[in-house]
Amino acid sequence: MSEYNAIPRRRFYRDRDRAMVAGVCAGLADYFGFNLRVTRFLAFISLVMATPITLLVYFATVFLVPAASGPSGRQSYDAEFRKAVRSDPGQTLSDVKRRFQSLDSRLARLERYVTSPRFNLDQEFRNL
Repeated sequence: MSEYNAIPRRRFYRDRDRAMVAGVCAGLADYFGFNLRVTRFLAFISLVMATPITLLVYFATVFLVPAASGPSGRQSYDAEFRKAVRSDPGQTLSDVKRRFQSLDSRLARLERYVTSPRFNLDQEFRNL
């Protein structure tokens, strides 16, 4: 199995752990990487502005969208990283690139030291 196939697909679930009513807002916030409070506030505004449509969509979502199977069913990936990738993928990928470049330069310095005559001299002094 390839590494790509090992990564689970992102799916929309209701989040019962962070639910106030049925977990629809929590699921939406998690899926799109939004702040949960902002999502709930927008849901409240839509409830005030268009009550019948909002209630119809909300209860349809409750019945049609499955609930997450709890903490054991969640991916082992870092949730903050997933949220950052969804909200600003360009910035997140540039941060990852910068971290890898930093690690690469540290590894290059380590490799230069290990292959240098100074490393051999330090080894000889440690062996005395």
